[in-house]
Amino acid sequence: MPKNKGPEKNKATSAAEVARLAGVSRSAVSRTFTDGASVSAKTRERVLAAAAELNYHVNHLARSISKEQSRPVCLLAANLDKPYHNLLLDALTKQLQQDGRMVMVINASSDPSSADDAMRRALHYRASASVVMSGTPPPELVQTCVDSGQKVIMINCNDEVENAHHIQIDYADAMQQAVTLFQQAGCQTLSLVSSNKGTPSLLAREHFFISAAQAKGFEVTVWRGDNTNYEDGQQAAQALLPNHQPNHAYFCITDLVACGFMDTARHPFNLSIPDDISILGFDDIPQSAWQAYQLTTFAQPYQGIAHRVSDILGEREDADLTSRLAAIPKRRNSIR
Repeated sequence: MPKNKGPEKNKATSAAEVARLAGVSRSAVSRTFTDGASVSAKTRERVLAAAAELNYHVNHLARSISKEQSRPVCLLAANLDKPYHNLLLDALTKQLQQDGRMVMVINASSDPSSADDAMRRALHYRASASVVMSGTPPPELVQTCVDSGQKVIMINCNDEVENAHHIQIDYADAMQQAVTLFQQAGCQTLSLVSSNKGTPSLLAREHFFISAAQAKGFEVTVWRGDNTNYEDGQQAAQALLPNHQPNHAYFCITDLVACGFMDTARHPFNLSIPDDISILGFDDIPQSAWQAYQLTTFAQPYQGIAHRVSDILGEREDADLTSRLAAIPKRRNSIR
């Protein structure tokens, strides 16, 4: 009689193969690996021994794909090389894994077609929810996901879609505080170093900063680069600092931009910070606290966002679909 060769090499063992080796029914194997199910001690022992011999592991995804909490949560992200997105991704994945959720990250570029493709993948994978960390998926597609029964949580995105959940930073309050910091430092004129990217969060910061500054009687000069990188800060400094006047301050739309601006201000312009100029950033990335920068900035509430996502997925949220979280000022040494 030929020997039982067992499962093929590199092929996952099935429950049916365990049942054959243990001499029990397929349902007995299922009950053995189901918490609280009824199975005799003798049958359990035989099944566990056969499973160990065949290196069998339960496919929890296949068993519970119909359960909402067991289906994956899709994180749609772009620009993962940026510190802000890394910090947010870290906070979200830790919180969701702590909640017992399976996380799937789709790296999408920031253009609408890429975001569109990412959301369609989330539908194909039967994700229980999609968390849009960045990018601009078409509102019609987001609405399709919502209509299909999927939760959609959009972080710092436009709130055009009904029944999607929105988590936004209270930029109006943060920018009021930013202008007050410059005012207290004795600054008389301001420059905003911004970007042409046009994302909702950047546009909101720009709008509320200019409004708050003008309300306090400040004249604001706006310079926009192509992106929000260190190099954009360097370019802004090269363009603005040849005309620098005493008591003029600079709000950089992100910390990375501020770091590039500060390094260029010191070399080759030989300006002292904060003695000659005051600089403010936004995001509170780790580099902002480095001794070389000591940048006054506003911290994104990464943990607060992650907790809010957890509340929404666990249906612990209130009736309001839009949440606004406060950015936290971090006073260091780049403002007098």
